[in-house]
Amino acid sequence: MGLDLEYAEGQTPLDEYEKEGLIIRSITTRGELDELEQLGVEQAIEFYLNKRFAIQRVLNQDFIKGLHYRMFREIWEWAGNFRVTNKNIGVDKYEISIEIKNLIDDALFWVEGNIFGEDEIAVRVSHRLVKIHPFANGNGRHSRLIADIIISNCFGGTLFTWGSKNLVRQGEARSAYLGALKAADDNDYKPLIDFSRM
Repeated sequence: MGLDLEYAEGQTPLDEYEKEGLIIRSITTRGELDELEQLGVEQAIEFYLNKRFAIQRVLNQDFIKGLHYRMFREIWEWAGNFRVTNKNIGVDKYEISIEIKNLIDDALFWVEGNIFGEDEIAVRVSHRLVKIHPFANGNGRHSRLIADIIISNCFGGTLFTWGSKNLVRQGEARSAYLGALKAADDNDYKPLIDFSRM
């Protein structure tokens, strides 16, 4: 019996080889997987959100990979590794490292030049990570946690609420979040910034 997943709008389907990376073989449904992944996310939040980091440490490829590993290390063998397949979203698998470097360089420029406010910098980083889609799974949760770490641990601000809803399951909050991401794709970040503080 294998992993049988249904996907909500905006979720990236896993390839069979990626499903084979499931560490706990007794997981067979989307609900079971979501529950286990949420536990990993909560453990990562507990680990990271009580620490202080310089922005340069967070805006670093090793930190980005390490956060994903911390979130999903008990679930996926490939946790913390950039995807090796192309998806229905994101850049080509061979461009991931280049695009992550571009994002890091841009974000450090925004910080050093005081180009955007702190909320906007964190939200822009989150959006760009989702757009790059560096991992096979968990990109949205990973990108939102990076934004939370930036705003709270680096800038000393208040955590984002991200609509205060479960954004993994289909519903109004997820639809609003996906709409805000699409607006950000067109360089309109106001809906995403507003949603992050709802």
